[in-house]
Amino acid sequence: MRIMLKKNVPNLGMIGDVVNVKDGYARNYLLPYGLADEPTEANLKAVEAAKKAYLEELAREKAQIQARAKLVDGKEVTISARANEEGHLYGSVGPAQIVEALAKENLHVEEKNVVLDEPFHTLDKYEVTLAFGHDITASITVWVVPVREEGTEAPAGEPEKPAEA
Repeated sequence: MRIMLKKNVPNLGMIGDVVNVKDGYARNYLLPYGLADEPTEANLKAVEAAKKAYLEELAREKAQIQARAKLVDGKEVTISARANEEGHLYGSVGPAQIVEALAKENLHVEEKNVVLDEPFHTLDKYEVTLAFGHDITASITVWVVPVREEGTEAPAGEPEKPAEA
């Protein structure tokens, strides 16, 4: 059956495309859910108008995403975590902690945008990619540092108390 798509259908086509599909797929899914219609002259004009509006909205959305990615790109955030003497964390640092650290800097990103192969388990400097969709990405630097607790020793080279004379 030859049909014209009124909306984007994954693995089939974009709005306005005229495609050939099996009769059952068209009758039982595409037509009842308003995803497709017969490719008549009147339907072609209506879909062209809808396609134009869709492309304008897509361009506007892409511009907003690019602006948000530009704000975040190249930023550095620091996350304090408890670790042992060798630098291994007692837990891990994942997307939730990265999003929280960015929020403290007034940079709002969703967890789904943070691309990590696996959570961080050691103290170190990491490059993290943020994927915003539409092939727009940004890169940030995440420093995972040890927590400084009250009552701990001062760093090497700094006396804890002034020397008495």
